[in-house]
Amino acid sequence: MTEFWVSSGHHLVQRTEGGGLAVTDELILAYLARPELTPPPEACAAERALHAALLDAPRRGVIPQEIAAIADPDARENWEVMLAFRDRLLSARSIEAAYLSLVRDGLQGVPSLFVNQLVHLILRNALDGCEDPYVLRAAELFFREQRVTRLEGAALLADAEVIGAREGAAPLSPLVAMLGQEAAHELDVLNDDNAWSYWSRSDAFTMALNLGSSPKSRAALATVIEVWIRHLLNVEVRVAPLERLEDPDWRWFVGLDAEATRIGNALWRGEEITAQDQERLIGLLSLSFADTRDVDARVGDRPLSLLLAMTPEKTLRVKPHNLIVGLPLASNREAA
Repeated sequence: MTEFWVSSGHHLVQRTEGGGLAVTDELILAYLARPELTPPPEACAAERALHAALLDAPRRGVIPQEIAAIADPDARENWEVMLAFRDRLLSARSIEAAYLSLVRDGLQGVPSLFVNQLVHLILRNALDGCEDPYVLRAAELFFREQRVTRLEGAALLADAEVIGAREGAAPLSPLVAMLGQEAAHELDVLNDDNAWSYWSRSDAFTMALNLGSSPKSRAALATVIEVWIRHLLNVEVRVAPLERLEDPDWRWFVGLDAEATRIGNALWRGEEITAQDQERLIGLLSLSFADTRDVDARVGDRPLSLLLAMTPEKTLRVKPHNLIVGLPLASNREAA
């Protein structure tokens, strides 16, 4: 089996009998090693003592007085957030169960950084054994912000952090600079000729994805959605890319990001969307349930529409939790 996404931390956890991931001391220690929690030289004695105690016993209880004794208010807030997050992980039967609990509570108080790390780890588990670079690159959309470039009708997606690091303080660049010149000279658009190189660079996130004119890329995104829903909700769905929205009997939709949700709501109300909004829609998919007993009777056997859209700034921030809270599941499946 080819290794990928070591940065997800999957080597720090263990798989449960049910196929989920169990929280380990090693995983908690990895969070404690983050720069936000490592006490700087000027940190007070209380903060240094708390950090040292948790390094020795990552699961130990922390009383409010220990947090209140920290002099720096920003440090206090960081520790409050981290410990609340840690306790949610420890109280759940698996990392997947913890993620579902956080999502269903609206992700209140959980930094997006932590959420993305959980998604990265859960997808690494769900896609274990995957040998298709297109599927793995499409899965990066779930936990890595993307920069979008339009070229001859195609939508090319490149990792926003990678692009930003190469551009420095420069303004957004066109494709020729993004993929072929100084700003991101290491980036390649994933294709059949270079797919083999994904394995050695999966943690560098330096491959762009052609979501517009590559059938393999669109099919790969559909596969990721199927795997995500199956792994977290134990529901079988079939997802297929669409060229355009044609179904006059539109029973349900899920926006995979905030911009797509806004556009979808306008369509749902029967409003005409602008040319700019049409340009921002970069992905359309159809989702159907393998077993209609899993879906709300109001939807029945009608397919759902999934929408993907870039922001006016040409970025894409997928919210995979929308697939958890946005599906019209039958009431007996809501607690899966």
